[in-house]
Amino acid sequence: MSRSKLSIVGVIGLLLASYGCRQKQESAVDAITITVYGFSVVGEALEKDIFPAFQADWKRKTGQHIEFGKSFAASEIITNLIVSGAKADIAIVAIDRNAARMRHDNATKSDWKWLPNNGIVHTTPMVIMTRPGNPKKIRDFRDLAQPGLKLIHPDPISSGAGQWSLMAIYGSEMMRTRRWGHGDSAKAFELLRNIWKNVIATPGSAREARTQFERGEGDALVTYELEALQLYDKPYAFDLVAPPATIFSEHPAIIIDHDMPPWKYAIVELFARYLWSDEAQKAWVKHYFRSVNEEFNKAQPKFSRIQQPFYIKDFGGWERAYPEIVEGVWKARIQGLKQ
Repeated sequence: MSRSKLSIVGVIGLLLASYGCRQKQESAVDAITITVYGFSVVGEALEKDIFPAFQADWKRKTGQHIEFGKSFAASEIITNLIVSGAKADIAIVAIDRNAARMRHDNATKSDWKWLPNNGIVHTTPMVIMTRPGNPKKIRDFRDLAQPGLKLIHPDPISSGAGQWSLMAIYGSEMMRTRRWGHGDSAKAFELLRNIWKNVIATPGSAREARTQFERGEGDALVTYELEALQLYDKPYAFDLVAPPATIFSEHPAIIIDHDMPPWKYAIVELFARYLWSDEAQKAWVKHYFRSVNEEFNKAQPKFSRIQQPFYIKDFGGWERAYPEIVEGVWKARIQGLKQ
């Protein structure tokens, strides 16, 4: 049986082996720490619901206490930290390109696609937040190009949300004809260029961008739907605009096992797989992430109806979309930066 497919029986066996060698091995301890690095917006769901539930269940079944270390920042930043040697056990990142980089740079031996649902733990569409009453009459990404509008946009260099936003804007124009061909790419480029003229700030992460918008800066913000919906639980007035065509961002989890002993891998993998359990998936929905189980999403009435959803696979995956659109279109042609 491969390490990536350890059963619960196998996990318990490894734990018992560890306990049996407790006097001889420093690794067998009464408390275990699992360190989770996550992109900026996953913190609430993990800290308020998922960590405590797993801790209680583990304590009840094994008598052992699990601690969770955590660090939350922009997806590119946590990827850089892990590649540079940060001691993470699991990472939840905004784009699978980050997970691929960790594996390519030997930060991990694991393939995130070994995990359930090809490693994608939840999704969320990209939407637009506007001021109360939507004074700029924004209905679609095209409306973000109107003269004089002030737009907050997460930084595509550091933020997964920034890269997803570029894909949402660019792809929305392609969806008008559903051809995804060269004739549409010129219009998509023009739309992105015209919108970018209105960008007044590029905060480093989705959470930083939302905070800046909450402070009263800008007329609109492009962000994850979950970021907007979380503000419904706070005394903050805004309008949420779901564009007719937008991309669904997809967020993978990956085990960082480059120097992880087998006994710990067994525990970490069990927690990683718990992220797809019904209990955890319902917790993600509670915090406005879209579950990979569509039945759970039906129970959340605040989720927007997206008329024409599209996905990164429509661009040929991140391995094609990043060099062609983020680097080739946004960075080189719109920003005028050298690649």
